[in-house]
Amino acid sequence: MPAIFSFLILFGLLSGMVLFRKNSVPQKSGKRYSHETISVIIPARNEEKHLPALLESLWRQTVKPDEIIVVDDHSEDQTKEIAERCGAAVFFAPDLPESWTGKTWAVWNGYLRSSGDFLVFLDADIRLAENAIASLIAEQKRQGGVISVVPYHHTEKFHEKFAMILNLLGIFAFTSPFERKNRQKGLYGACIVATRKDYEKIGGHQSIHAEMLDDLNLGARFQNAGIRVTNLIGSGLVSFRMYPDGIKSELEGFAKGAVLSTSAIHSFTLAAIILWILGLLLSELCFFLIGTPGFFPLCAGYLLYAAQIYFFNRHAGNFGILHPVCHFLSTIFSLIVVGYSLYQAVFRKKVVWKGRYIHVGRGHK
Repeated sequence: MPAIFSFLILFGLLSGMVLFRKNSVPQKSGKRYSHETISVIIPARNEEKHLPALLESLWRQTVKPDEIIVVDDHSEDQTKEIAERCGAAVFFAPDLPESWTGKTWAVWNGYLRSSGDFLVFLDADIRLAENAIASLIAEQKRQGGVISVVPYHHTEKFHEKFAMILNLLGIFAFTSPFERKNRQKGLYGACIVATRKDYEKIGGHQSIHAEMLDDLNLGARFQNAGIRVTNLIGSGLVSFRMYPDGIKSELEGFAKGAVLSTSAIHSFTLAAIILWILGLLLSELCFFLIGTPGFFPLCAGYLLYAAQIYFFNRHAGNFGILHPVCHFLSTIFSLIVVGYSLYQAVFRKKVVWKGRYIHVGRGHK
């Protein structure tokens, strides 16, 4: 049995090496190579704490956007006032139609008020390096089609670091080499760059207006229209701080799509992720096998996983040293998220996010 466990842990570690690719956005200098205009669209619901840092980083860009549009999605805080104070053009989203989700409605209304040749969709918790816009536009021109970025995950509080394993799983799912030929490949919604022409070709967010997993479905729409989708990691350029307000919002945020999002992943990617998780869980059993022959191989596996996670985190997020060493803490949180996500998807048939209930699957025919 210890030999079987050792082989499974080894295969898990190898799966992680296959899945993780440092496909980051190449950094470019701050030069505008054409007269094409850039519109940044930011949907915002109760984002008074996040918006100042994002908007300040946008004004510091070496290639500055031609317009920055914040769509106030019925906020109950000072989102509108803060966005205006920071120099953004602020629009109030009309009442949410029954068949739309909140974010798709806000983004669509932002697009309707924009005029740029390039559309940059950003979540309010994004932070940008000074050459980020220049680099994103240059990469879109090089790749063609639409690009999205999995941001570097900036954490400060202890509870935020529980997201470590889920953060890595997200990077695996979006940047796996097996996803290159996945016709259902999604986009990472926190940072998306597309040309206006391509966005309008697929009907924009109006075409996926009822989908809870808007970014995943949007990516599939682009691909089905013959428009290339490329997902990258944002190390050094694009970062975010997701859930500083508490573990409840962190749980709700991750559980919103933890289970349903697996349906869009390539089967080889999913198999490799399962192998990686299986090896991780087996290695963490070492604490229950102290004094038995199985302890030492599992303990060796545990330490190898800690080293691998620490290496991945150099490009994925600042989770420190304690959490990679005690990766079982993040694993426990991940299992809680998956359990809660299953409960919402299977039994409640709806998820809660930012004070709204979103019905699961209501956009599917």
